[in-house]
Amino acid sequence: MAFSAHKDAEQVREFESDETTLEKQASQLAQWIRESKHFVAFTGAGISTSAGIPDFRGPQGVWTLRAKGEYPKGGTSTLSAVPTKGHMALVEMEKAGLLKFLISQNCDGLHRRSGFPPEKLAELHGNSNLDRCVKCGKEYLRDFHTRNHSNHVHEHRTVRKCPACGDWLHDTIINFSESLPEKPLRNGFLHSRQSDLHLVIGSSLTVSPACRMPQETATSGGKLVIINLQKTPLDPLADLRIFAKVDTFIEKVMKHLKLQIPEWTLRRWVQISMKDESTLQIAGLEPDGTPASILSQVELLNTGEKLQREPFEFHLKSPEKKFKLRFYFMGNYNEPSIDFEVNFENGKKENRLRFELKLSKNNWDVFVEK
Repeated sequence: MAFSAHKDAEQVREFESDETTLEKQASQLAQWIRESKHFVAFTGAGISTSAGIPDFRGPQGVWTLRAKGEYPKGGTSTLSAVPTKGHMALVEMEKAGLLKFLISQNCDGLHRRSGFPPEKLAELHGNSNLDRCVKCGKEYLRDFHTRNHSNHVHEHRTVRKCPACGDWLHDTIINFSESLPEKPLRNGFLHSRQSDLHLVIGSSLTVSPACRMPQETATSGGKLVIINLQKTPLDPLADLRIFAKVDTFIEKVMKHLKLQIPEWTLRRWVQISMKDESTLQIAGLEPDGTPASILSQVELLNTGEKLQREPFEFHLKSPEKKFKLRFYFMGNYNEPSIDFEVNFENGKKENRLRFELKLSKNNWDVFVEK
């Protein structure tokens, strides 16, 4: 895959503007964001580098090094990486009603983990934590990488089957020469054509067809803004060209917008159900209902029984209404286990819990959702 590296030293070269220039550009961008009717953002690997994930075409990028016969040293696993200030700023701009849609070339899963609404997100190159059933279309989010690395690069079938229809699940990673998924591709172009302001963050804009989306905005009369340390092929079309580190510049923009960048919180949702009078069922899920593999073990403290794989179903020897449960998470962030007591005496058949963990506190807050 080294053919994806930049071809010469000038393409690899990075630039960074002076503080005065960046401050003026941040003020200008903030003004355009406030005035925009359909603001769209487009992200590449550069938004995740401050989380410890290497980019692809920077001086120490994956493809740059592989072209030299070298490999990146160190780095953070995408499973334990924390969404950056850039990720969280986009979350806050969407909450404020400013950002209408987000397009991403990244497959690290950080945009979904940041809390950005999945219905407003197009992950063009897939998500390393997402399984999809090609037969029924059901998706499953995981706290582990779904890719079966023993497979051929274009073989996407995993070792798991779809609980809904029984067919094989496939990872969602898009490799070179493969077609992009239809829905994200369609939505990406649709919102790009509608956009009056398109902000590119940390992308070399060299991978097609994704790179044509910001171009659609520019050629349709909208403003194009590019934040990247390296030059891109679309620079001549840009109304504002910003050479800066993503987090540093986004902080300046947020100050001009008078918005706070929120601290990232790890959120996990668990559904506890009485499947029937003798079966207690526990399942992870996302707010939109997407099933999520977030639990490594569940223990029924009433009996001491412990289940270590999905589906988490306790078959009761006698009818019960009160349960003491202990939840063990995957541990990507060293998150602690937590005990919770659930009561079905009121006739309710289902409880949905939201667990929130700030890494600075390292203990869960629990909310019962209605």
